[in-house]
Amino acid sequence: MFIPTTPEELKQRNWSQLDVILVTGDTYIDSPQIGIAVIGKQLLKNGYKVGIIAQPDIDSAKDIARLGEPKLFWGVSSGSIDSMVANHTALKKFRKQDDYTPGGINDRRPDRAVIVYTNLIRQYYKNTVPIVLGGIEASLRRITHYDYWSDKLRRPILFDAKADFLVYGMAEKTIIEMADSLKFTKEPRHIRGVSYISDIVPENYLELPSFEAVQKDKKTFIQMFHEFYKNSDPLNAFGLAQKIGTRFLVQNPPQLYLSQKEIDEIYTLGFERAAHPYYAKQGNVRALDTIKFSINSHRGCYGECNFCSIGVHEGRTVRWRSEKSILDEARQLSELPDFRGTINDIGGPTANMYGFECQKKLKSGACKDKRCLYPEKCPQLPVHHNIQINLLKKLRQIPGIKHIFIGSGIRYDMVINDRKYGKTYLKDVAEHHTSGQMKIAPEHSESHVLDQMGKPGVDSLLEFKQQFDRFSESSGKRQFLTYYFIAAHPGCTEEDMRSLKDFAMRELHINPEQVQIYTPLPSTYSSLAYYTGLDPFTLKTLSVVKDLNAKNRQKAILTSKSHLQYQKGKRKHG
Repeated sequence: MFIPTTPEELKQRNWSQLDVILVTGDTYIDSPQIGIAVIGKQLLKNGYKVGIIAQPDIDSAKDIARLGEPKLFWGVSSGSIDSMVANHTALKKFRKQDDYTPGGINDRRPDRAVIVYTNLIRQYYKNTVPIVLGGIEASLRRITHYDYWSDKLRRPILFDAKADFLVYGMAEKTIIEMADSLKFTKEPRHIRGVSYISDIVPENYLELPSFEAVQKDKKTFIQMFHEFYKNSDPLNAFGLAQKIGTRFLVQNPPQLYLSQKEIDEIYTLGFERAAHPYYAKQGNVRALDTIKFSINSHRGCYGECNFCSIGVHEGRTVRWRSEKSILDEARQLSELPDFRGTINDIGGPTANMYGFECQKKLKSGACKDKRCLYPEKCPQLPVHHNIQINLLKKLRQIPGIKHIFIGSGIRYDMVINDRKYGKTYLKDVAEHHTSGQMKIAPEHSESHVLDQMGKPGVDSLLEFKQQFDRFSESSGKRQFLTYYFIAAHPGCTEEDMRSLKDFAMRELHINPEQVQIYTPLPSTYSSLAYYTGLDPFTLKTLSVVKDLNAKNRQKAILTSKSHLQYQKGKRKHG
């Protein structure tokens, strides 16, 4: 059953007033892969009356007022993507297409959506019930952060949006505690995973350098971010506070991760796996082409690539669903009337992190002084792919399922590190779970650039390619690897891109096409390096390309199809 989005649906349920209204920058897709749908279904399950307003018109009250005013709170999200990333390319051009909008035209999601939506609510509902921010845009901007599109540090988003609370991270547990607290007129400031504005710093909270201090000194901003990042694991994090003007942004310790049973229960909430009819009649929603017949097997990522925001939002500890839960979902997909036999993806942020974690981390939290996979795999992390091998085998045996592909990226260094099961896993994936191409993301070839990215070297990449090619050939399949590369990352020069071009042609035998220009995302180490011009860990000066034409040149070096032009450039700059 869909969550109501129209007054007619409220009448059908005999609801006179909603407890919670969720406002989102995406259209309303009722899917376990869409955050606003999961939050809404969680609230419904716990007895709350919930409605969703998707992509409201920001110039009138026709959408924001159509369900009335909620009794407990408004929940505001930009949707599945930060609105500035959704609307603008790395070269700051406006994106014409939006896969989360009916019809695909990017004309429904405003820039800085959570700020705009909060203002919209307050315009038509003076002195309303609390407004609670959530989702990835709020989560990544919950503390002072570098904003690429304005090229400056911005205050925590609660100060700009003038909302009452912010729930960060995945928030399924936090939002229920928030609703329960407001229902019984309690103050929700004690809840884990919540941020708010206060006149005082709570006892035993760490006070970060103030907004004014980090504005004045870039090294102080680096210091601030280190403390913020280190205190992001629910098992060992302190609460944080940062002074902005005369008041404080207070961030409570992160919410405890869901247990496997609690994660499994999310996938039993009766999702329609479709766009709500109210929005579907406005046009096709392209995101459904990808997610409708895909399965999330786990969440979180301990890869900790410096340019990636997943660890800050989902967490650095991987949590996975039970085998039974995944098999049950696969059977449900196979019974849908429009299912044609293919599951497009089974995975998570990194496909092959399913089924194992560091026991020390599970007991005491993520290490504050080292990482799981960089600069090399930690001995405490027991990489073994046998659990996923067994899962994939059982999935292949479900009647009605012809193909199960892995569309999520695979960490090739983990496959190579797994000397016991790695080859078996890769052989199975090459033979049964590759749809002509497999996605991997080496990002670069030069060691000093990879160091800035927090990525492994190329030795494991070449060994992985050799094994994949051999398994593909032995299975009689013509398939290949798709490589994702990044241009203009902090520390990368045009000479580095020429070296990458040479590596790609010589070792990978390709002319790269999947190349993206680096985009500084809020609350990531790479954005820290981009803004400060310093290596955040050594404080040494970095080469940082900020001119848009120079960024485009780096990409052009790699994507150029003229071998002669490439050779001339190599001689000229050699």
